[in-house]
Amino acid sequence: MGLNIVHLVGRAGRDTEIRRLDSGSQVANVSMAVNRPSRNAPPDWFNLEMWDKTAEIAANYVKKGSLIGIEGSLKFETWDDRNNPGITRSKPVIRVNRLYLLGSKRDIDTSFVEP
Repeated sequence: MGLNIVHLVGRAGRDTEIRRLDSGSQVANVSMAVNRPSRNAPPDWFNLEMWDKTAEIAANYVKKGSLIGIEGSLKFETWDDRNNPGITRSKPVIRVNRLYLLGSKRDIDTSFVEP
């Protein structure tokens, strides 16, 4: 049995970027900052990936500073490094299944800056 569930609440680190694929699907990407309990600790940053209707909602409503909640699963994207042949790179990405818009338009906080 396996379990791969991620729940996070935080703020969008940038406006949502959306792409439409030749297949007709849509994919949206946005970064998310999640504060740690300690006031002095920097936030943890996560890359989010959303598809189709969720991607469309994110593109319309998730802007830098928006308070959002997500439910999804962790995956790793891998690719070959163009500058170093033979080297494979990877990064964690959260594939969002559910997106929760938690803030209002007036609630946008620009104190988070993309690292």
